[in-house]
Amino acid sequence: MYYILYAILYSFSLLPFFILYAISDFFYVILYKLFGYRKAVVMGNLDIAFPEKTAAEKEIIARKFYRNLIDTFIESIKLLSISDTEFKKRATINFEPIQELLAKGKSIQLHSGHQMNWEYGHWVLAMYMPVPWLGVYMRINNKAVDKLFIKIRDKGSALMIAVQDFKNRAHHSFRSQYTMGLIADQNPGLPGSGYWLNFFGKPAPFVAGPDKGARRNNTAVVFIKFVKLKRGYYHFQVEPVVENANELTDGALTLKYRDFLEKAIREQPEIYLWSHRRWKWPYREDFKNRWIDVTPPPVQV
Repeated sequence: MYYILYAILYSFSLLPFFILYAISDFFYVILYKLFGYRKAVVMGNLDIAFPEKTAAEKEIIARKFYRNLIDTFIESIKLLSISDTEFKKRATINFEPIQELLAKGKSIQLHSGHQMNWEYGHWVLAMYMPVPWLGVYMRINNKAVDKLFIKIRDKGSALMIAVQDFKNRAHHSFRSQYTMGLIADQNPGLPGSGYWLNFFGKPAPFVAGPDKGARRNNTAVVFIKFVKLKRGYYHFQVEPVVENANELTDGALTLKYRDFLEKAIREQPEIYLWSHRRWKWPYREDFKNRWIDVTPPPVQV
């Protein structure tokens, strides 16, 4: 099954970008106009994040989001055949802060959010990284599709580790200098296991692992902001946060990450993954000991 799927998508990836984007435009009509894929979730999330915007303004963001979402999948398939020369025209990065930290012997955690195109973000870092680049990902249930995405992400110094295997495999890589990418805005497996804090003014849990792991291993930490310049072209902005994470208190890194992510989303809301149910769990009083925000938790009536 994998080889059939790979052959089909590889052949598809050989099409020029202008044809691929025409196909993307067609699927936009199907996904958004015809089926309204997760539209209630998207609009509900936009209502939470941007209560100050009009319904018309949020509708514009939603339309752009759906176009970007489909473009992301089309562009990801194109990675099966794109040349390094062509890719470097379409994805740029200010890599110097990472080089400076590596020269000091530091291992680095790189945190980003669910911004598009995350596959380009992985590739551009794997292409330039001189030490192992660990990518932590959620395994896809369909084995053929999962293997295909591993194939797409198998670039340069990349070493992909499924979340399910992280505890058993990661410690081997931690023995020497490494870099690790984490999309750290996903919901934790259980709401009581994460840090609780306001996200766009509403309580939400954040996974605690990136914060705790950075302090435990005393890594440097940088945030990566995704900037869409125009269709098919991206810049990845490296923003140093801390050189020695063990100098931070429990939860401080997560608060910094929340502030960074909110700012990045406000600057380009249409490239964030609004179809994800980020606020699916309501805050409860028994989560009070997990609350890390500077503002007090909401009072439960």
